[in-house]
Amino acid sequence: MNIQSKTALVTGGAHRVGKAIALELARVGANLVINYNSSAAAAQETAQEAEALGVQALAIQCDITDLAAVQRMVAQIGERFGGLDILVNSADYFGKHPFPTDDYTTWQRATDITINGSFYVSNECAPLLLAGEGGAVVNLVDLSAWQPWPGFTAHAVAKAGLMALTRQMALELAPAVRVNAVAPGPVLPPPEYSAKQLQAVVDRTLLKRWGRAEDVAHAVRFLVEAEYITGDVIFVDGGERFGHRKG
Repeated sequence: MNIQSKTALVTGGAHRVGKAIALELARVGANLVINYNSSAAAAQETAQEAEALGVQALAIQCDITDLAAVQRMVAQIGERFGGLDILVNSADYFGKHPFPTDDYTTWQRATDITINGSFYVSNECAPLLLAGEGGAVVNLVDLSAWQPWPGFTAHAVAKAGLMALTRQMALELAPAVRVNAVAPGPVLPPPEYSAKQLQAVVDRTLLKRWGRAEDVAHAVRFLVEAEYITGDVIFVDGGERFGHRKG
């Protein structure tokens, strides 16, 4: 796909990796819809940065776990841009909790955003994507979809569900719309990490460093442009999957 003059929706596009993805698409000419839930100021700032690159940008507040709100957002996109060519499901909820647990809040929030929310957005956007000349969807999963993480049951199951949804959507929407996933590894170190924690992450990658949000954004752009790839996943993890194998 030639991204120039296409329209892209990035959920969770106000900050961090979502913002990097949005601005990468803007740099190559995509008009942007930046979905956010509570980060209004960050979303407006991202929209302004995109517009400075010469494209149109619209920030829309929408809790993607609310189907009616998603339907209103998609209708607004259709009215403003006349269609949609690219969807990036980047919004998620990263919360730690024990298992077993007597508090279901994290489980419900993580699965509601990552599975239900991504499904709602994808389902409502599908008619717009199918109506165009060929659409592309990229879902943001991560290594927990394949490797269990202690203390992150909800997150791991949610991402595994999104990976399953990726494959199913690739099947259902072919040949008009391609659907793929990107699985980031350690990018954007959490601000609360100590020097020891930061180094521990570095030590378990093959490339011996943290990645950048832009590394993920480049992979998303590649999958949007790659016209003979669908139902697949690209790992952007610095070799973390195999780091434990290297002495």
